[in-house]
Amino acid sequence: MTPSLLPSLAWFAHIAQHRSFSRAAEAMGVSRAALSQNLKALEQELGVRLINRTTRHMSLTEAGQQLFDTLRPSLGEIESAIRNLGDALGVPSGLIRINTSRLAAKALIEPHLTEFYARFPKVALELVMADGLSNIIADGCDAGIRLGQALAEHVVAVPISPPLSMAVVASPAYLERYGTPKTPADLAAHNCINYRFAGSGALHDWDFTEPGKNGRHFTQAVTGSLTVNDDGCMTRAALQGLGLMQIVDIAIQRPLAEGRLVRVLHDWTYHHAAFCLYVSSREQMPAKMRALIDFLVEKRGEALPW
Repeated sequence: MTPSLLPSLAWFAHIAQHRSFSRAAEAMGVSRAALSQNLKALEQELGVRLINRTTRHMSLTEAGQQLFDTLRPSLGEIESAIRNLGDALGVPSGLIRINTSRLAAKALIEPHLTEFYARFPKVALELVMADGLSNIIADGCDAGIRLGQALAEHVVAVPISPPLSMAVVASPAYLERYGTPKTPADLAAHNCINYRFAGSGALHDWDFTEPGKNGRHFTQAVTGSLTVNDDGCMTRAALQGLGLMQIVDIAIQRPLAEGRLVRVLHDWTYHHAAFCLYVSSREQMPAKMRALIDFLVEKRGEALPW
């Protein structure tokens, strides 16, 4: 086979996979016109039409489908070989899909993206936002981020944040108008912003620990005029003076430091384990995953910058 055909065959496979010239061109970083011209040259070289196309639609011809079915596994093996070569050389490269809560992504990953990509330009990240604990293998992810106490025993987990606590906070204006609760029982007289888990649909009962050395952990349901399923929305509502909320302390360090939120019920604080990056196994861990773990552990000390 003529070696010069290889690039054109790879371009054709991308078009066939995306079933769209525009999407394939965007994914490959080339113009639609260049992709179309390359395909036309390939069809002329092979002497057969591979794709039927109009101004709005495209479809594979019988010959095109046959060629694509043959190329797809072969190109997959080539990509795997290149990826394995990078791992063998210790060069982090390839895609990492991470299942994470919105809160963990915002606090632990988003602030460091520029630095991460500067260090590891050949690594791509895909953040899959989900509230519930995920089976990363079943969901096609490489890793997940969740609170340590929520993880199954069989997974490998690395702490990537300091120990955390559940903070009950409100704006100064709200506390001035409605008073400060002294015990969790006082919350019955307050407007509390409820959080509903998107996965299970359950409301978050607030977590507390009784004062004292051996204080008992307990949960308490709260009521209020607003229920949300997004941490950011809940925080913005509290900042507007709508009511009290409970949230992991790592999410609100800036407004606490600036005095826009005030923490209450200190003596009843429930302490959490750290956020952990979890993977299914340490065996044959690719270089890209080792790079991500080392980077997030390094940034662990910066997780509470305020």
